[in-house]
Amino acid sequence: MASVETLFRLDDRVALITGGAGLLGYQHAATIAALGGLPVLLDINAAELMKNAARLEAETGYKALTLVADITDVDALRSADEQVQAHHGRLDILINNAARNPKVEKAGDQDFSRLEHFPWEQWRLDLDVGLGGAFNCAKVFGSQMARQGSGVIINIASDLGVIAPDQRLYRVEGLEPDNQPVKPVTYSVVKHGLIGLTKYLATYWCEQGIRCNALSPGGVYAGQNDVFVAKLTQLIPLGRMAGADEYRGAIAFLCSDASSYMNGANLVIDGGRSTW
Repeated sequence: MASVETLFRLDDRVALITGGAGLLGYQHAATIAALGGLPVLLDINAAELMKNAARLEAETGYKALTLVADITDVDALRSADEQVQAHHGRLDILINNAARNPKVEKAGDQDFSRLEHFPWEQWRLDLDVGLGGAFNCAKVFGSQMARQGSGVIINIASDLGVIAPDQRLYRVEGLEPDNQPVKPVTYSVVKHGLIGLTKYLATYWCEQGIRCNALSPGGVYAGQNDVFVAKLTQLIPLGRMAGADEYRGAIAFLCSDASSYMNGANLVIDGGRSTW
């Protein structure tokens, strides 16, 4: 029987993280490096990707392979897979972390965030990246792991993949109801869809040794305005938003043999918000 410490180790396991230029993308990479793994950062934003890679090297000593690619472009992902294979010779973990976060805009006569005015082009773009991109990455990198005979896929969903947005958080005093800003519909649709994709993949490649689970974080504090933070924290039993580094333990668990019998599940870590 392996020790608990051994269960969580990721020595020499190669982990590709999409959205590697983002806030949580960095945290996922730092966790994997700290456990002996080899993170690969992929993002469409080259400048921010390089910043995260430099930060990772400065803080952990690990120089990560960085890949600039559009996850809506399957050919670009196949090229990225070839680079991973040339550099590392294998791939063990895929973290589908990349997504668009459609913003709540200031209300107006044609406030785009409301369902009645939400543009079809915006719907397509948000779903193409957040859900279609995860599908593309699973298709390319998951197939590679299936051929290899082992692997782990983690889809980063959200507590809003379990519950609906509480639109009261975004209300602006003095505006008519039809002009109030809201959390756009695409965020919920994408995150709910990722949980469905997780269940599909968990059963599709189980005979090839692939496990797939979802992680649903709650709100992460990233300098949001005080009014919004005060409203949101009232909905969270723990009374605060998450710190950016508070999902490191979950990533360590989901990526490692510590979760070897977990498949097709959604790990919700939201401070208790979805229990109310």
